[in-house]
Amino acid sequence: MKTIRQVLGAKALSIISITPDALIYDALVILAEKHIGALLVLEGDHLAGIFSERDYAREVVLKGRSSRTSLIKEVMTTNVITVSPKNTVEECMSLMTGKRIRHLPVVEDGKVIGILSIGDMVKETIAEQEAVIKQLESYIQG
Repeated sequence: MKTIRQVLGAKALSIISITPDALIYDALVILAEKHIGALLVLEGDHLAGIFSERDYAREVVLKGRSSRTSLIKEVMTTNVITVSPKNTVEECMSLMTGKRIRHLPVVEDGKVIGILSIGDMVKETIAEQEAVIKQLESYIQG
């Protein structure tokens, strides 16, 4: 099973983030422009939280807040689950499924080095299963 370091090595690595004092509207613009579902919230190199489409739906829309006047720090998820680059795809998939989360920051030595989506994990799982199937077919054909 691949490690997260291997997955990040093959992925176009770009950490898209916002600060806690930014307007929610600004975060929504970034999410739309980049076609992503979540932004890391950073204070310098420190991970302060994560802001996702779920946060917007639950904390802004349903609570009647305005995205043009409310700040990210008012609605972001602060209890962020993170993983290490040493974790495996299987461990991360299990964690994401069990905790019902779609985005997982990767942290090494206290610094964010990437972020994984559930889509990344599904893609890697499928690729691994296809490789196993090819090996088994090759073995059977012998």
